[in-house]
Amino acid sequence: MNVLVFEDSLVDNLYPVTTGRPAYAITCGSFRLLDWLVQLGKPLSGWVRPHLKTLQSLDFPELNQGLSASNRWTLLVNARLVPSRANFLQLQKLLAREARGAIRSDHSLAAAVVPTEQLRSHDGDIAKALEAVGPIEAAATTPAIELPLLNFPHEIIRWNVDCFVDNLRHRIDSGHYREVAKDVFVGDGATLGEFTVTDTKTGPIVLDCNSQIGPYCFLRGPAYLGCGARVIEHAAIKDCVSLGHTTKIGGEIEASVIEPYTNKQHHGFLGHSYLGSWINLGAGTCNSDLKNTYGEVKLDFRGQKLATGMQFVGCVMGDYAKTAINTGIFTGKIIGTCSMVYGFVTTNVPSFVNYARSFGQVTELPPSVMESTQKRMFARRQVTQRQCDIQLLHDMYQLTRNERQLAEEPLVL
Repeated sequence: MNVLVFEDSLVDNLYPVTTGRPAYAITCGSFRLLDWLVQLGKPLSGWVRPHLKTLQSLDFPELNQGLSASNRWTLLVNARLVPSRANFLQLQKLLAREARGAIRSDHSLAAAVVPTEQLRSHDGDIAKALEAVGPIEAAATTPAIELPLLNFPHEIIRWNVDCFVDNLRHRIDSGHYREVAKDVFVGDGATLGEFTVTDTKTGPIVLDCNSQIGPYCFLRGPAYLGCGARVIEHAAIKDCVSLGHTTKIGGEIEASVIEPYTNKQHHGFLGHSYLGSWINLGAGTCNSDLKNTYGEVKLDFRGQKLATGMQFVGCVMGDYAKTAINTGIFTGKIIGTCSMVYGFVTTNVPSFVNYARSFGQVTELPPSVMESTQKRMFARRQVTQRQCDIQLLHDMYQLTRNERQLAEEPLVL
């Protein structure tokens, strides 16, 4: 059987997380959906939005295998599927079934088994492909399967906590780690600094290859440090923190996801938050993840109040966002892609703006500025800037134009 992961029309509801990132590449509980799909051991393909096709072909080669005609059936998987071990086990059940059927979640198609031939004639257009396949309803023989999807950005934070321990146990069982202390596992080249304290009563701690913990740090599990992640001295990493590869982290972090190449090096608190890639938080940047009333956090989302059902929600930051020193981010704020933030963040921040609302100014940030910034950032990490990286900045600028038009204050252009 083939496996085809696809982005549907609701992937835009995950902005700014998915502005320049395929939904299957969102980290949650230390795993991306793509990581689980690879473990299915079947030929993989991916259908993404047009502006991400080149990026997928270069950065996700495991998804370039195409739909093999020799496999009669193809398993369709929604790219918004929560990347949990529980969902992975359910996908394995669907693979074993090899019979037409579908699983829906929140009125969206979460997964389906369909004939391969009817998909091959509509390569890249999932809507037309499903229309050609015809109605796909769950058959009576379909096993009882639940496949929750990510519908809004704050749900990444919630599911990160919910699935972290289960995901991490799977990582430990299937990986090559040494247990250096009770429930503390390290990969090749990983180091723990002197006088580091670990607490694993609520979950294990995994340090992947070449990750480093500085001296006088505190780690409370569950926690995961990706390959080459660096935690500087006197940092505190607590309760469901997932650090992507090549991150540099300091201060206090709790229940948060930080994607690869992001820096939060200095003192400051980050809690119940999601940070994309290539973000830099200035010294003293802090966020609030709890209201003074201790009540449910509601997000401002596209002109509406969105009930999260959560007491703790910090911030969601899109790729390439930056904060100045001593920036304060209020509870439940969303900061757009490629934005520069100063002072107090009391409202959501559109993409591609210089946001200094507390100083009376919000100005548009042209993609040309981000081009030169991107080049300098990449060079610091020995990453080559490609034409597709530059083009993605311009694509994201166009895709988020409506955000800047709907901002609460007029832009100074």
